[in-house]
Amino acid sequence: MNEQVAKDVVLVRAIETTDRKHEILSDDDRMYASRSAKELAEWQASDSKSAVTADHFLQQRSEQILKRLAERTPAFAAFRQRSAGWSGVTFGLAVIALLIGAGVDRIGDPHRVDLLSAPLLAIIAWNLLVYLILLAWLFVPGHKTGWASEGMLRRLSAGAAAPPRKMPSVLSAALTDFMAEWARLSGKLTHARLARTMHLAAAMFALGAVLSLLARGLLTQYRAGWESTFLDAAQVHQILSVLFAPAVWLFGLQGFTVADIEALRFTQAPSAIGGKQWVLLYVATIALLVIVPRLVLAAVAHWRARSMAANFPLDLEQPYFRKLSGKIGGVPGVLRVLPYSFTLDETRDKGLAAVATMLLGEQARLMLRPSSGYGDEPQDALGDTRLDDPGVSMTAVLFNLAATPEKENHGAFLEHLARASPRGVAVLLDESSLVERMGTQLEARRRIDERITLWQQFCGHHQVKASVVNLLDPQARPLEQGAA
Repeated sequence: MNEQVAKDVVLVRAIETTDRKHEILSDDDRMYASRSAKELAEWQASDSKSAVTADHFLQQRSEQILKRLAERTPAFAAFRQRSAGWSGVTFGLAVIALLIGAGVDRIGDPHRVDLLSAPLLAIIAWNLLVYLILLAWLFVPGHKTGWASEGMLRRLSAGAAAPPRKMPSVLSAALTDFMAEWARLSGKLTHARLARTMHLAAAMFALGAVLSLLARGLLTQYRAGWESTFLDAAQVHQILSVLFAPAVWLFGLQGFTVADIEALRFTQAPSAIGGKQWVLLYVATIALLVIVPRLVLAAVAHWRARSMAANFPLDLEQPYFRKLSGKIGGVPGVLRVLPYSFTLDETRDKGLAAVATMLLGEQARLMLRPSSGYGDEPQDALGDTRLDDPGVSMTAVLFNLAATPEKENHGAFLEHLARASPRGVAVLLDESSLVERMGTQLEARRRIDERITLWQQFCGHHQVKASVVNLLDPQARPLEQGAA
C-alpha cells in the first residue's frame, strides 16, 4: 500500500468512526462501497491471477466513498486536492540556499582571498558540528523525531490545522481527527523528507559559496593573505594544515610552510604567491567536507522517503481494518479480554461476544481469559498469557464500573499491560451491574455518568483509553469500529 492509498484509507476510517449517526455516510453508502470494492478487488485479483488482499479491497472501498463525498460536498473535494508540495519546497529551498551561499562569499574585499575567511570557515565548522550531532543522536535512547519538533512534523504532514469551511460539522470533525492521525502515522516519512530537503539545501549553500569564489577568480586577481590579533604564523599554519590535510592528501594539491604563511600577512608587502593555490584548497575542502557528505545524506534520506512512500507502514491488524477484511473472507479478528476482579455469568459472556462482533465484525472470535484477582501481582495474575500473541487483534481489560479505581491495584495492572503489550491495550467498563443496582432515573443516570468520568480520567492518566459497555444489553452502549 503506497502513501496515497494509505492516506485515503485513513481518511475514510476517520470519517466512518466520527460519523456515528450516519449523517454523511448512510448504511447504503457503506454497503454499496464494500460490495463494489469487493467485486473490483476480485476482478483485479483474477486479472493478475493472485489472491484478493485487504490492501486491494481497502483501496477500492476508500476510492468509492471519497468519490461520493467529493460529489456531494465541493469543499471536501477541494480538501482532497491539497498537497504538501514537497517537490516545490525542496527545489525552492535549494535554489534559495544556492543564491544565499553565493552572496555570503562576497562579504569583504572582492579582490582578496582571506586564509582565515570567516564565512568559509563557518560553513565548514557548522557542517562538521552537524555531523557530530547526527552521530550522537543515533545513540540517544527513546528519541522520536530528532532535531525536528513534533509540531513541525505535524504541520508538514497534515498542512493547516483547520479544515475548510462550508462543510458539515461531522465532516469537519472527521477531517480534524484525520489530520491529527495522519500526522502521527506519517511522522517518520515527513522526517525523512525534511532531512532530505535540509541536507540538499546545505549542500547548495556551500556550492553557491564555492561557485562564487571560482567565478570571481575568472575576472579578478586575488591577493591571498591573512591577519590576526591573537594568532601568529605558526598557529595559523597549524590550523590550516589540519583543515586542508584531507584535500592535500586526496587531490595532491600543493602544500605550504610556516614561511609561506608568514609571507602572506596583509600587513606586509604583497607576496608573489598568488591566490589560486588557496582558492583551490578551500574549494576542494568544502567539496570534500560539506558538499559531498551532504549530498550523500540527502540521497540516503531520499531513498528512505521513497521506500516508505511506496510501502507505507499502515497497521491493518487494527479492529477497524479487521472488521472490514471479514467482508472479503479474511482471517477473523480475535478480541482477547482480561477481566480484573470480575467474574462473568453466562449472560454477560454472551454480551461480551456481541461486543467483539461490534468491534471486529461478524466472524470475530472472543478469547476470554480467567479473571485476575483484586490486589494480585500483574505478572502472577496473567500467568502464561502471551501479550505479544500475533493472532490477537485487540486486547482489552474488563473492569466493573461499580468498582472504585485504585492506583495501587487497577493502575498497576494497567501500567504492566501497557509496558508488556507491543500494540497496547484498551479498557472496557461494564455498567450493567451499576445500572441494575441504581436504576435508570435521572439522578441515578447522573451518578453513573460521574462514575464513568472518574474511570475515564483514571484510565487517561495511565495512557489508556476506556469505552463503556453494557454486557446485559450491548445495544445500549454500541461501540463503533475501532472504538478506543
